[in-house]
Amino acid sequence: MHQQKRQPELVEGNLPVFVFPTELIFYADDQSTHKQVLTLYNPYEFALKFKVLCTTPNKYVVVDAAGAVKPQCCVDIVIRHRDVRSCHYGVIDKFRLQVSEQSQRKALGRKEVVATLLPSAKEQQKEEEEKRIKEHLTESLFFEQSLQPGISAIVSSQAIITIKFEFVFTSLALMKFN
Repeated sequence: MHQQKRQPELVEGNLPVFVFPTELIFYADDQSTHKQVLTLYNPYEFALKFKVLCTTPNKYVVVDAAGAVKPQCCVDIVIRHRDVRSCHYGVIDKFRLQVSEQSQRKALGRKEVVATLLPSAKEQQKEEEEKRIKEHLTESLFFEQSLQPGISAIVSSQAIITIKFEFVFTSLALMKFN
């Protein structure tokens, strides 16, 4: 008996869409970030056509906003921010990549990519570093070496500060009386 290889029925909107990066950050003070690239991957055995939509098309230029991706290939989509003004700082815009089978009209899948314009790359890096340090300090666990081998106590950062403060305070008090 001869079995025919049949492609499964593709349901509208359920096909995973693979795009990198998933977020675009433009910096007003760094012109090299005003043009960025989205890469759309097609891991499937069939060709896809795509369309790029945007919530604020007047702020961006999308080079090749529609096209096709061959099976197991990828395409680069260039996005330029063309309205770099302070009134747009921090505003989150969205791009939607819709894909469909080459011969069909209905969208098989979609993926949204957020885009944000920030005033300064240096300012953003400083904020991220401060946030990282703060998270690291508040979430760290310190392990105290005990006098007995094999036993250790877990102490939070606040407890270490309290212990050190009490030790210094006690040491100063003892020195005062000697």
